[in-house]
Amino acid sequence: MTDITTFHPSGALRARFSRLFASIGEGFVAYADRRSRRSQIEELNALSDGELAARGISRDQIVAHVFRDRLLSL
Repeated sequence: MTDITTFHPSGALRARFSRLFASIGEGFVAYADRRSRRSQIEELNALSDGELAARGISRDQIVAHVFRDRLLSL
């Protein structure tokens, strides 16, 4: 005689896996966002003061400029 057992995850287990994968995805999005912003900061830092002034930014405002969407939402 053969006994077959089928595993069906409960709703709670499925929800835990869903939260796990969602948090992993959020981590990747946050990492990509940080890389992108760091690249923007490096590009702006590479400009001369005159080029920054033409864009309406001073050197000490670069970080605030790059993160302006985050700063405004606080």
